[in-house]
Amino acid sequence: MEPVTLTTERLVLRPFRPSDTDAVFAACQDPDIQRWTSVPSPYERAHAEDFTRRICPENWRDDLTYDFAAVTKSDGALIGTMGLVRLAHLRTPEHQAELGYWTVREHRRRGYTGEAARAVIEWAFTRLGVERLEWCSEAGNEGSRAVALGVGFRMEGTDRARIVHQGTRRDAWRGALLPSDWGLSSTTPYLPAKASEAANAPGAPGASGASGASDRASTAPSAV
Repeated sequence: MEPVTLTTERLVLRPFRPSDTDAVFAACQDPDIQRWTSVPSPYERAHAEDFTRRICPENWRDDLTYDFAAVTKSDGALIGTMGLVRLAHLRTPEHQAELGYWTVREHRRRGYTGEAARAVIEWAFTRLGVERLEWCSEAGNEGSRAVALGVGFRMEGTDRARIVHQGTRRDAWRGALLPSDWGLSSTTPYLPAKASEAANAPGAPGASGASGASDRASTAPSAV
């Protein structure tokens, strides 16, 4: 699709440009970004050039990922990236996507990430017809999880060995946000499982043959 630009009270969310290369390169030297995201490690200037000049434009064109550069209205400083990823089911009956983001270290804990996330979520629900928006991060990424919870995601569990990072499989926290969680409607009606059916489902606490809650990984609140 053609790239779009979104605005919030303090931010402009626009497609990445070649002129963002220096800022992306500097941001991705942060050990936390390399630890918790899929950016290359070590992160070289060539990676930033490829990201801003080739990867981002191609991903928009081919509907693979919609990456926004979140910059301040006041001075154009890069705050981070916010986007929709895993778009294979966006235009299928599932109408699903996943929200992904990282934030420049010096701009964290100022509410910018949540502000950018809400803009992209609203766009996804009202303009793209997303009916289930997922969030996923390696277990332990407390900052990312805090942002997701802050914009309304509901945590749905821990997926064992979902993420491959630096040659090892890692557990992942998973959450989802539905239009109805924001008071919006969906084209496809949603029929939630009845409480009694959910309670008797295989693996539910107290269900016949269930292993019990003690076998489940903790999803207690956690930060980036």
